[in-house]
Amino acid sequence: MALFGLFNGKRDERVDKGLAKTRESVFQKLARAVAGKSRVDDEVLDNLEEVLISSDVGVETTLRVIRRVEKRVERDKYVGTNELNKILKEEIVALLEENETVGDDSFDLPGEGTRVIMVVGVNGAGKTTTIGKLAYKFKEAGYSVVLGAADTFRAAATEQLAAWAERVGAPIVKQGTGADPAAVAYDTLCKAKADGTRVAIIDTAGRLHNKTNLMNELTKIKRVMQKVIPGAPHEVLLVLDGSTGQNAHEQARQFTLATEVNALAITKLDGTAKGGVVIGISDRFKIPVKYIGVGEKMEDLHLFNREEFVASLFDESRRS
Repeated sequence: MALFGLFNGKRDERVDKGLAKTRESVFQKLARAVAGKSRVDDEVLDNLEEVLISSDVGVETTLRVIRRVEKRVERDKYVGTNELNKILKEEIVALLEENETVGDDSFDLPGEGTRVIMVVGVNGAGKTTTIGKLAYKFKEAGYSVVLGAADTFRAAATEQLAAWAERVGAPIVKQGTGADPAAVAYDTLCKAKADGTRVAIIDTAGRLHNKTNLMNELTKIKRVMQKVIPGAPHEVLLVLDGSTGQNAHEQARQFTLATEVNALAITKLDGTAKGGVVIGISDRFKIPVKYIGVGEKMEDLHLFNREEFVASLFDESRRS
């Protein structure tokens, strides 16, 4: 049974709508790639390679996808261009599955005690907004949440996080501009532990001008948090702006060198035709994409589902 055929669930209309620009761009490029051709041959594969690279899938991942498609063409002997879309969907889903990009079905939390999420990413990637939306989602799922404003480098970051805290009805722990970020994280976890809070989300400074300083700062925050809650943080979530395309790849590289990122959130996919970046980043860094952002509303942060995502990206019936 084809892997893609395993996905028969109802797709989220908001995800479909959010990926509309990428979907339109992909299909326009695919149409040009197969123009005048009735079957998939070397020229079509060369054109397909160009389509994927120009859709910000990335060179390495594109070559892997092309090799998989080539094997399908060789195995099936004769593959018509009308089958190319279906093959693409199946092989990309299979690639994401091999990379262990497995989406959660809900915001339910395992075990007991406080789950600590440390959020990293450059300024402007949508980091603070993602934290606010995450807090909303966990609150909606019935969990108590506290936010920690450990991005003390910019007063605007604390102000923005405080606005989100008020909006979602979650307490926030903060100090003045220039305060020790680790101290803020420590106080946040102390409060979470004392109050029996189920989720603590810690914002951090989004600076990459000096990777060594960033690494030292994040390491210190983690070390201090572990004094309060052993094993914290349970999740290091890297937020990337999907609209930046290949720049998001570079940001992922820098942050994965600086700290042990184990989950990704890719934002602003609704305003760009570069949604292919989700596929490339998850494949290149072997880190699960956990959330995607497809709008400005609190509800517009979604758990990543690889089958749903690929269906929304490559399903011609969803073209607007």
